[in-house]
Amino acid sequence: MSVDPYREIVFDRDGDGPAGQAAELVALARRGVTDLVVFAHGWNNSPSGATRLYSDFFAPFPELLAPGVEAGYAGVVWPSMMFTDEPVPDFRALVTTLPEKERTIVRLTELVALAPAEEAAFAEFGALLRELADGGGGSGGDGLAGDRAVPDFLLADPVETCAVFTGALAGAAPDAVLGGGLGGLWRGGREALRQATYYVMKKRAGHVGERGLGPLLAEVARAAPGLRVHLVGHSMGARLVAYGLRGLPGALRPVRSMTLLQGAFSHYAFAARLPHDPGRSGALKDMQLRVRGPVVACHSRHDTALGVLYPLASRAARDSASLTESPARLVARDPRWGAIGWDGVHGVPGATRRTLATVLRDGVPASGCVSVDAADVVRSHSDIRRPELAGVVVSAARIGRR
Repeated sequence: MSVDPYREIVFDRDGDGPAGQAAELVALARRGVTDLVVFAHGWNNSPSGATRLYSDFFAPFPELLAPGVEAGYAGVVWPSMMFTDEPVPDFRALVTTLPEKERTIVRLTELVALAPAEEAAFAEFGALLRELADGGGGSGGDGLAGDRAVPDFLLADPVETCAVFTGALAGAAPDAVLGGGLGGLWRGGREALRQATYYVMKKRAGHVGERGLGPLLAEVARAAPGLRVHLVGHSMGARLVAYGLRGLPGALRPVRSMTLLQGAFSHYAFAARLPHDPGRSGALKDMQLRVRGPVVACHSRHDTALGVLYPLASRAARDSASLTESPARLVARDPRWGAIGWDGVHGVPGATRRTLATVLRDGVPASGCVSVDAADVVRSHSDIRRPELAGVVVSAARIGRR
């Protein structure tokens, strides 16, 4: 680890962790730590990989801190799987992350590899996908079009679902790909499997944040009320820390800043009213008010995982009929499906937008939602090991050198 003191906060799929984790963080405050930076990783099946990420990201911090600031660091380790830009998930990682679903995953893998051209195989595939998605712990919808127990595509006819996904990936209508025979639909089947695993991790990240991280921070705040907490999250980890705010009692406000790096959740999450449905709100309505300082969303147009795969997942869960249109065209026309890590915060009055260069020169605004265009340095979804992004976190936390 590149910094000291550093602690790891470990949660299982239910948001539970070993006893004494809060006491360890309180002990840091009693040793003189004034500011605690808590980072949550995204999809990553390896705890050691998460630790390497934290070490790399935190490395610039000591040189950035103002005199008198005593910083402590914590990394959240939670059971997730690798989020790559590839449409096919790592099945070995799936078994590691969801060991209770091993038989289901093995059979799903076989079906995708064999690509049988029989309707019975697709029926089995659909049933197995629903079984796989019935896990992950908790709930955590984006509030895009109403949280539902199961995404639309898992309830539809499996042949139609695979045809829709195949067509979406090829830029063709489902009827066109159906004409090529059932065997050609397994490309869409692979994508349906990827989307099901995304759905499981989406639920889990929100659950761990709300049921694990939030209560832990509340416990620390009660014992060490002077400790300033700064949350950082990448990808699904951004979702985790944001949902952690929902797990904080309203009277406790230990979080002084929150920085979301390529966040994999809706850009309308904090909205009091959805522009396309004014009678409804985002899933994290007004949660930004539980942060005493700024809520910063770093975003990049180079993030294909959020620019293409996230809209595909969101539409598949809420409006599978729209999958006949390409993700890029549909997001431009219908912003319901945008991710906060793709184009920042939407639907929050008073939210500001800054370039990365402006923030590094002038600092992050002291409060409110701030979208920072980080495309100059973030060239892909996982491209966050950047000193410039460390500088954004330090600026948002008000702990950096002037």
